[in-house]
Amino acid sequence: MKRTLISNGTVVTLNEGGEILPKAGVLIEGTTISAVGKVDHLKADQVIDAHGRVIMPGLINVHHHLYSTMARGYTPPGVPATNFKEILERLWWKLDYALTTEDVYHSALLPLTEAIRAGCTTIIDHHASPSCRDGSLDVIERAFRECGLNGCLCYEVSDRNVKGAGIEENVRFIKKCAKAGDGQIAALFGLHASMTVGPATLERCAAEGRALGAGFHVHIDEAECDGEESLRLFGEKPVDRLAKAGITGSKSIFAHCIHLDEGGRAILAETGSMAVTNPESNMNNGLFMTPLLELIRQGVLVGLGTDGMSNAMIAQARAAYLA
Repeated sequence: MKRTLISNGTVVTLNEGGEILPKAGVLIEGTTISAVGKVDHLKADQVIDAHGRVIMPGLINVHHHLYSTMARGYTPPGVPATNFKEILERLWWKLDYALTTEDVYHSALLPLTEAIRAGCTTIIDHHASPSCRDGSLDVIERAFRECGLNGCLCYEVSDRNVKGAGIEENVRFIKKCAKAGDGQIAALFGLHASMTVGPATLERCAAEGRALGAGFHVHIDEAECDGEESLRLFGEKPVDRLAKAGITGSKSIFAHCIHLDEGGRAILAETGSMAVTNPESNMNNGLFMTPLLELIRQGVLVGLGTDGMSNAMIAQARAAYLA
């Protein structure tokens, strides 16, 4: 078993006591951290001198859209969008439909290398590429393995192009990851949002997810349109509808939660579901901010994501703090 020693650094443990260990290091045996602290006397196959820099656990991006790389510097043609639904229709839903398999691969490769430089070692991605849907998660997995990062992937099911499109891709990839079981790549069952997922599709997703023992990754109450469309089309708030279908739970992630009311937050807390805030993306889209303090006070586990904006988690944490 290979032993790697990272020495001569300041170890920021992020443990419950918040310990910071000067002139310390970390010993890794295989894929396991076996010692932290004064480790210079230990033998290793590879020794990395940290030169006094910080050694800390890898950061986790809990909600990303790697394919958003293709939107950098891009201005949609035509009349500018005036609300969030128009942003989806005029930018994101046109962009993801245009992606090719090669685009998917390179749009993952670039942000993954940026994540490495920014200390982010795990990314939970939410993918959509309707024109090359089947097998697209394998393409992203290849980029993760080439870069050496950990990933948790899903495909965004919605009814906006083809009803239930992406269900089979999620099922296939979840089964593949369960069979591989190597710990580097995992899977969730992806859905876009309540407003774009009809009753039959939601029922199918919930049934397939339950059968596989999978968690779900879904946008919820990112903008007013999600709640308004959900009430108009299905007669229920997004959180009530998703909870009734069995989408909530300790394995599930709900991105944004901006317009989630006290009752909705209570549902996430009671079911052990995670909420994710994406402050830079919310500001970029002219949206409100996730009610972080209210979520935390009600006992909801909160994660931090970039929603495709960047790969700099420290900057994202600063944005969340300032907001």
